[in-house]
Amino acid sequence: MIKKLFRQMLATQIVSAMTVTICMLIDIIMIGRFLGVPSMSAYGFATPILLVFAAVGSMISAGIQVMCGQTMGVGDKKGTYACYTISVIAAATVSIVGTAAVIIFTNPICTMLGAGEPSPDNEVFGLTRDYLRGFIIGAPAFIMAQIMVPYMQMSGSRARLVAAVIAMTAGDIVLDILNVKVFHWGTFGMGLASSLSYYIAAIIGIIYFFKKDCIFKFRLNLFSLKRCIQLLHDGIPTLVNQISLVFLTLLLNFLLRQTGGEVAVAAYSVISTVGNLCYSFSTGIAAVALTLATILYVDSDKSGLKQLVDTMVFYSIAICSVVTVVFIIAAKWLVPLFTEDAEAGQTAVSGLKLFVLSLVPCALNTSFKNYYQGINHVSHTMVISFFQNFLLTGISSFVLSRFLSVKGVWLGFVCGELLTFIFISIYATIKNKKSEFGLMAYSLLDSDFGIPDEDVFESSVECAEDILTASQEASDFCKKKGISSKVRMLISLCIEEMSNNIVKHGFKGRKDHNIDIKVMIRDGSPTLRIRDNCAKFDPVKYVKMQNEEDAVAHIGLRMVMKLVKEANYVNSLGLNNLTLKL
Repeated sequence: MIKKLFRQMLATQIVSAMTVTICMLIDIIMIGRFLGVPSMSAYGFATPILLVFAAVGSMISAGIQVMCGQTMGVGDKKGTYACYTISVIAAATVSIVGTAAVIIFTNPICTMLGAGEPSPDNEVFGLTRDYLRGFIIGAPAFIMAQIMVPYMQMSGSRARLVAAVIAMTAGDIVLDILNVKVFHWGTFGMGLASSLSYYIAAIIGIIYFFKKDCIFKFRLNLFSLKRCIQLLHDGIPTLVNQISLVFLTLLLNFLLRQTGGEVAVAAYSVISTVGNLCYSFSTGIAAVALTLATILYVDSDKSGLKQLVDTMVFYSIAICSVVTVVFIIAAKWLVPLFTEDAEAGQTAVSGLKLFVLSLVPCALNTSFKNYYQGINHVSHTMVISFFQNFLLTGISSFVLSRFLSVKGVWLGFVCGELLTFIFISIYATIKNKKSEFGLMAYSLLDSDFGIPDEDVFESSVECAEDILTASQEASDFCKKKGISSKVRMLISLCIEEMSNNIVKHGFKGRKDHNIDIKVMIRDGSPTLRIRDNCAKFDPVKYVKMQNEEDAVAHIGLRMVMKLVKEANYVNSLGLNNLTLKL
């Protein structure tokens, strides 16, 4: 089910990763086509501020994925409510403070970004200032849209995510056209159009949180400084990742201005924007890896984590290889969408072809660092982020630019990603204390992590005929482990009753329903976990709500709940998870 769930989450997560990128992409196309090279350079100088807000939003979002993944993984509703409450308060605080700071210090910020000093002769400075003033209006929606993504994903509301992104994209296109054709507000209008489109996306997403069946509740009494620190701590690796990108952008703008002038900076605006679109694929894969790794790690699901590593590597290579080929072929047609300037366009085409060669190693590096964050290797994740997004890429670009000028900067991306992957491989070898080949060398799971493979039984049910087979095989497994006949009979009963109930009421409409059955032996005591991808249904709560006077109704469910020692239900990622301790 891990592979199937990964596929189901992947498309939505890639689209969600494009939430920020699409508006930036549309803006740079419109700016390049209608406002010229100086405006493109201004946009390039403003990009680090956009990345700072994206960094904070991503930090909170990643913290949500880790903290909420842990609480939902163990069925801690109070902890889940607390996570939601804290994330909303943190997002609101950051939005207010950040917006005020940019409004008050716009001029010195523009100078710091490299746009020069304010003067009548410095056109780029004024254009940079105007774009920031338009963008900052939408900062609250910009951050809110980012933190909604993990909640939508965890609740299974993937269609709403897609709808929000589509509406945001359409809104930004329409508003940008109105700006250049009707209002003529220049770069300010471009920033404002993005702001309004973010509000469109945020409103569509926020509606879910007011629905009666929303699994996330705002409870101000659950706010605590300790939980707030934990949320931010869980998101720090992502903050390091994004801040590293900000410094890399500043460094590359400096190198490009030295080696190629304003044209090279304008070309980088095109490449970085298209690159962000390309990165959406690796970011989407890595985001799914983080969410699943967190939940599986809390559940001590070693086999699930092994499947996750295999799956994320496969999709990283397969998808990003295709993306690389597509953008190499399409570069000469794609770049003219952004600029009509022949020199800037030629520089961007050659640069884009070199840049996209970094996509496959980038996807692998990003997936592994998110996976490591999910399994609580936080410091390792931060080191990888710093190496990948600043140190190794920055050094490579600096050194190569000394010999190859502007082309050296583009090749720095490829070299930086390859060096980062070599670092990850060396670290994995050292951590494993031996030369180990294959993907499992990268999993970094301790030998004593979770339950030993020999103490775990797993089976998948895809139709009613599979239930008796799974029940018998589970009983045989328990017999080999020395479990008493009474408990073995109870395990078989639980599997048959719960699985038959799922097949009867849940296997409707779609053809890809299935049930994962897992028996784990801990200290001689078995625990049964039943997971399915059908409609949300809490059997524990359902049995408690039934009329006790009707002894026949729902007798199977009642019998199971009375015979087991403990029953715990949680719905996460759109999956029903029932754990029965026997």
